[in-house]
Amino acid sequence: MRAGNGGPRGWLIRGAQPLGGPATDLLMRDGVIAEMGRGLAAAGATELDAAGLIALPGLVDLHTHLREPGREDAETVLTGTAAAAMGGYTAVHAMANTDPVADTAGVVEQIWRLGRRAGYCDVRPVGAVTAGLDGSRLAELGAMADSAARVRVFSDDGKCVSDAVLMRRALEYVKAFDGVIAQHAQEPRLTEGAQINEGEMSGRLGLTGWPAVAEEAIIARDCLLAAHVDSALHICHVSTAGSVEIIRWAKSKGWRVTAEVTPHHLLLTDDLVASYDPVYKVNPPLRTAADVAALREALADGTIDCVATDHAPHPLEDKETEWQAAAFGMTGLETALRVVHASMVETGLLDWAGVADRMSVRPAAIGRIDARGLQFSSLQHGGDAPVHGSALAAGASANLVLYDPASSEPVDPRQHVSRSRNSPFAGLRLPGRVQATFLRGEPTVLDGKLAR
Repeated sequence: MRAGNGGPRGWLIRGAQPLGGPATDLLMRDGVIAEMGRGLAAAGATELDAAGLIALPGLVDLHTHLREPGREDAETVLTGTAAAAMGGYTAVHAMANTDPVADTAGVVEQIWRLGRRAGYCDVRPVGAVTAGLDGSRLAELGAMADSAARVRVFSDDGKCVSDAVLMRRALEYVKAFDGVIAQHAQEPRLTEGAQINEGEMSGRLGLTGWPAVAEEAIIARDCLLAAHVDSALHICHVSTAGSVEIIRWAKSKGWRVTAEVTPHHLLLTDDLVASYDPVYKVNPPLRTAADVAALREALADGTIDCVATDHAPHPLEDKETEWQAAAFGMTGLETALRVVHASMVETGLLDWAGVADRMSVRPAAIGRIDARGLQFSSLQHGGDAPVHGSALAAGASANLVLYDPASSEPVDPRQHVSRSRNSPFAGLRLPGRVQATFLRGEPTVLDGKLAR
């Protein structure tokens, strides 16, 4: 890929393959795709040779932990959004389990402004469902929705909203502004002291098991609650075959239920835990090969709507310790597209149009940052906001990623721009490489390196 220096007259990308299809040129000006077609001419535009590269709409992550405020030793909004750009993302939803918790208009606006200042991708704060994530009373949902950050997704991720009455009230409350409650499905009484998936491996290693039913019971309850109040429910990091079946059943009823799966749950199994390496300690835990197969099939057939990274950075001292003391979580922003390439495209379960749908179009719609969601928001509160998840077409927002499918190299977390290094894919050879990411027509990544 060759490029000159950028300028005010836009960028002309030559020979890219939108969604893996025929090669074409794309001219980006003033934040939008101005033209598409072969042999385009654009005086003054910076030209970029993209022969052999796949063009995808900018990726959208529904589940990112940026850690700021409070845990800047693990990640900051600046380093986390830079990592996102390196992975092809143009928008991320920042989870609420910060310190202080993102449960007020003031905190979500702080995170939103930090994202605007960083400039690598758009940051949409996720508001807490309950004050302080303590599960006892609702947070300031309306105030966060009306804030400059215009929060539309609310989650206590890291903790489950286990109180059914509170969950019902939250689902009812967000209907007024087309919001969504994203549930971390984990019945707390069934997972006290749990360390890994409950099964053969937990018995062999003598570690407290984490039963699949702890996830599935909450999903079943919340699907019924969402149907009862006719509200929008999103299930975070689905990890079991049983959960897939419950979600499939709920969708067959026409209920407003969506779901996500992480890259690590698409590729890794609990066999890896036999090493006692805490890099594989995650919530929910890695499951069995049968679960992985079910998750892949569900993502392929649309039962699971999207891939979300659950990027959970930790400093070395929180991961490089004995298993039971180690923190739960894995990084994922810089490797997500490559993992989906390996687990879904190379296996024939998705084509590149399917990848764009599951990693851009659907998460943008669920997060209310697509054209429909932002139109609803503007009608209620006024103002404009960037659109994500658009098709690659003339007139669409110029948020896109150029990806080299022919590349292949081992994952080296030391080369990542995230502040943390707890990648479960370290040393694993994965296909592909993000060559460039454009946010509203301006590069955040070029030639596989940060452009700013």
